[in-house]
Amino acid sequence: MLKQRGIFSVLATSLIIITPLINAQETKQTEQEELYLRYMKFRSYVKGGIIEPHWMEDGNRFWFVEGAPENTVIYLVDPVANQKTELFNTERLRKAIANVLGHEPPYNGVPFNDFIFLEGEKVVEFNVEDKDFILKLDDYSISEALKPSEREKKKWGPEQYEVLSPDGLWILTIKDHNLWLRSTSDGAETQVTTDGVKDYRWQFWKAKWSPNSSELAIVREDWRDVPKLPLIQWLKPEEGVVWTRRERPGLPLRQCELYILEIPSVHQVRIVAGEEPDQRLEILGWRHDGSELFFERINREWKRRDLMAANTKTGSCRVVWTRETQTSFASDPSECYEVDGYFAFLPDGMRFIRTSEEDGWNHLYLYDVEGKPIRQLTKGTFPVERLVAVDDVSEQVYFTARVDRQRPYDIHLCRVNYEGQGFTRLTEASANHDSTRWVWRDYRQTIRFSPSKEFFLDTYSTVNRPPVVELRKADGTLLQTLSRANIDKLREELEWNPLEKFVVQAADGKTALYGVLFKPYDFDSNKKYPVIEFVHYDEIVPRTFISNLTSWHAQALANQGFILFMVDGRGTGGRGKKFWETFYGDGFYGISSVDHVATLLQLAQKRPYMDLDRVGVYGISGGGGPALLAMLQAPEIYKVGVIGEPCDLDPFEMEPRWIEPLLGLPQDNPEGYHRASLLKLAENLKGKLLLIHGTSDEACPCYNTIKTVEALIRASKPFDLLIFPEENHDFGRMPENWPYYLDSVRRYFVEHLKPEIGR
Repeated sequence: MLKQRGIFSVLATSLIIITPLINAQETKQTEQEELYLRYMKFRSYVKGGIIEPHWMEDGNRFWFVEGAPENTVIYLVDPVANQKTELFNTERLRKAIANVLGHEPPYNGVPFNDFIFLEGEKVVEFNVEDKDFILKLDDYSISEALKPSEREKKKWGPEQYEVLSPDGLWILTIKDHNLWLRSTSDGAETQVTTDGVKDYRWQFWKAKWSPNSSELAIVREDWRDVPKLPLIQWLKPEEGVVWTRRERPGLPLRQCELYILEIPSVHQVRIVAGEEPDQRLEILGWRHDGSELFFERINREWKRRDLMAANTKTGSCRVVWTRETQTSFASDPSECYEVDGYFAFLPDGMRFIRTSEEDGWNHLYLYDVEGKPIRQLTKGTFPVERLVAVDDVSEQVYFTARVDRQRPYDIHLCRVNYEGQGFTRLTEASANHDSTRWVWRDYRQTIRFSPSKEFFLDTYSTVNRPPVVELRKADGTLLQTLSRANIDKLREELEWNPLEKFVVQAADGKTALYGVLFKPYDFDSNKKYPVIEFVHYDEIVPRTFISNLTSWHAQALANQGFILFMVDGRGTGGRGKKFWETFYGDGFYGISSVDHVATLLQLAQKRPYMDLDRVGVYGISGGGGPALLAMLQAPEIYKVGVIGEPCDLDPFEMEPRWIEPLLGLPQDNPEGYHRASLLKLAENLKGKLLLIHGTSDEACPCYNTIKTVEALIRASKPFDLLIFPEENHDFGRMPENWPYYLDSVRRYFVEHLKPEIGR
């Protein structure tokens, strides 16, 4: 009886002690879950450090906005005088607006963040509370704008992907598969073509106007023989099918046609671009007199590129030059910066600059219009990233490049003259000064020149150094710092800590691999943490402070009690064409898990807090294949994997432009395709695997996951599957989907890697 009473007492006492501990853990876990979702709004916690310049009539001055919406300030910058001043007297402005509104305008600063100049920049038009007003800058008198206001007319201006003519009079757009022109003066629309049909598409967003706005170059793509892809509509009362087109290796591709449209007569001239099927056509640009259009013709396997010149009146063509390779061209520049990043005519119209890898590195070359090489403008063991600007007055060519071989991922602005002399690096700080391919659409993080070419804005940062915007002369001389990011809120509310950068050796023992490591906000080196690796087939490691969503997600996940790392593969970092070609024909992009395992082991050797018995891997989109490959090639290392909307599990289903340049056509290299398929490795799976996909994904169709499911079933391997009905590639069809996706990733790793929470 005494023993029983004693046992009961111990248990009762234990329960009293344990209960608060459980509550503390639950509270801690809830806090971490909330922090996880807040981290997806990382960018909103960074104030300043990125600006959007609005250039004025003289081509030098500009205005920009900071502090919106609570404390909006609009600054006017005069680079010639090197002055930055507030454009508006905020007190006078707010008082004048209050007089016409009858009450105080919203917020504390300037009550609007957009406006237009009128009457030689002496008057501005703005909108407050859905009303347009005119403000005279000399006396701050305000009146209501006439209808239609100039701001309303701006709505007739170009939307995303629409193309504005150089004279500013016309905008090219598309409706019901046909091309239309819209007037910028009154919004009136004129139909250009009448034969538009579905799957016979005009590439209207890539069209290029002639310099005098009288003609338009445009590519039309015929998709009608491309295999269909069914997208099932599951959520309607009666299921239906939406058919789209999807190119696949070895099967028919879109057929490209090039046209010149005369404006306003809309007469069409078909350019005779050759009879070879499946060739890709990329418009480069017009000679300045409008006599010829230059374009590029690329064969299906990316082994030959022809630079072509078309007579815009007759449609006849000539070959300017041809470049061929035994392997394939290492990159597709048009996917990154459009053609403006690697081709430009000089103002005389008799010469042009083109990037090429003729000496093994991507460099700038000067040619005459007949294709005769004049000279190589840049040389060295570094790659040019993109052509930024050409100034014919100073005869300088401005470009970005990875010139610091000690920091091979930093992108700097450089210049060289027409003679290939005077090479100068213009950006100083050891940081990234231009956007990489994964964030190239965010032009606020790129080098931007004034229209006069006399000044440029340099926005730079690193993963741990918040962004700074500097105003510089074209020769690189620093004038002033315009904006510096404030991250106090980031530190206080998200408990942000700097990332740890590292350099390790690849499995070959000699190639340097660069990466970053994320730690929990409450990191304790005396604890043991499970490890997660984020992977991608290309560069994934963030290089800027406000990088892509992947890095925010990585830190959010690390805050759940993980050590998380990313490392870029051997072929990245601008190592040159010869290095890249060593992977040609080597199956799955030349990617293998051996480098990732080597990285993990080297990191853990110096970091005993990394628990190698609890390692997971995560990849989304182009990272899906590498993540699954790690699970299947190194099952003894990677115990848990999450694969989101993968597009590269089976080479037979990949986009031809990504896989055919490496492996050729499936009918010519069936063994290479089978060797590159992950499906045959399904029997190697040992760990926990979650597959996630949307059923209406057009970029990376859901059949990639379905075929993986089939292979795992045949191999008798258990797995988990999460399907988003009728969701596309971005998990954004419904507002609940993206948070649910993120939390599913979090829950899966927490459940199976079991980080210590609140201990």
